Amino acid sequence: MGAAPIFDTSVTTLGPCKVDNPLPFCHHIDDSAKTPLYLTGDVIEDGPNTICEFEEAGPRERIYFDPPKTKCAIVTCGGLCPGINDVIRAIVMSAHHNYHVSGTFGIRYGLQGFIPKYKHDVMELTPDSVRDIHEFGGTILSSSRGPQAPEEIVDALERMNISILFMIGGDGSMKAASSVTQEVLRRGLKIAVIGIPKTIDNDINFVTRSFGFDTAVDKATEAIRCAHVEALGAPGGIGMVKLMGRESGFIAAQASLALKEVNFVLVPEAPFELFGSDGFLANLKERLEHRQHAVIVVAEGAGQDLCRINNQVDLSGNPILGDICDVLRAEIKKYFKAEGFEYTLKYIDPSYIIRSIPANSNDRIYCGFLGQHAVHAAMAGKTGMVVSKLQDRYLYLPLHLVTAKRRKLNVGSNYWRSVMESTGQPQAMFNCVKKAE
Repeated sequence: MGAAPIFDTSVTTLGPCKVDNPLPFCHHIDDSAKTPLYLTGDVIEDGPNTICEFEEAGPRERIYFDPPKTKCAIVTCGGLCPGINDVIRAIVMSAHHNYHVSGTFGIRYGLQGFIPKYKHDVMELTPDSVRDIHEFGGTILSSSRGPQAPEEIVDALERMNISILFMIGGDGSMKAASSVTQEVLRRGLKIAVIGIPKTIDNDINFVTRSFGFDTAVDKATEAIRCAHVEALGAPGGIGMVKLMGRESGFIAAQASLALKEVNFVLVPEAPFELFGSDGFLANLKERLEHRQHAVIVVAEGAGQDLCRINNQVDLSGNPILGDICDVLRAEIKKYFKAEGFEYTLKYIDPSYIIRSIPANSNDRIYCGFLGQHAVHAAMAGKTGMVVSKLQDRYLYLPLHLVTAKRRKLNVGSNYWRSVMESTGQPQAMFNCVKKAE
């Protein structure tokens, strides 16, 4: 056995904290007190279990920035996700009521909002302006995709006299936050850059549950329930639901566990056979022969080896996916026609509905803590870091940990075994199982 990996979990600070924290009746966190966590394969994919120490989130006794002289900015990047407005609201309320900063400003339309040529206005964020935004989905600041030069972003921060930048976004946004942090440090500026990880796919490294994921699973189960009703409505009925998950199948897996009517779950991490006696088509036909109905849940990134794709990428650098559900529907039609087997297929794609709804109660609570802890970190002069919840502990993580790779579903874990047991789909259908054997 090799040596356990050692992760650098230290968080950069802008300098010594000399200002008394204005928070009343507060339990302060000591920077020197680290939280040891035992990390397993569910957190460290393809690596041995290990113990790492992390910096605990929370208010410090002394802070770096003098609140009346501190201006904050918030930017939201990438695709929509339930809970973004909740995080914005939590940041604004905490910065205003707890720390009494001089002002908080919203950057419109993602990182484009920093670049003068786009001519996007800046929005002043006050307790009154954000009071009810958690009741709505999306982001009041709007968003955009695509990289912007960190030099231009830092130029804008200097022009606006911003001391703290909160970046809410996914993997690409956290990489952008890292680039901005490096440019700030290269110039010797005293600007804190704090990331709040946002990904509905739940695929950010070292973040075991991203905000919005719980809401997404709730809404996904509604679509699955409808697909099940449709499948029961005709002999040989098939209900197919397409869910988010470009590289990680967490939503598809979790929603399938939440609603036991699912018979097949297809995820990016588990390549599957389409043809042959052990393939998906043969197993689907066998299911219909015995039970007269079937429900299929497909993560959007599943089965890309079966799609005709030309290796193009979107503005964020993500591969443009082939539509696996188009492929499956065409192949089901061809296979069942050749077999002389009659069926009815109903297809549901609730992706944009799921992305755009308000957060549920659990995610609202989670978003509130993330926003508050982000403000505590920023006022203490932390930078180049994200706020994360790991094993029920709120922690500060350096950006290089969360941007190292995408988090993926471990198909060798007990979690995936539970999914397989819940659906009853045969292991022989999956190429990853055959390779492991």
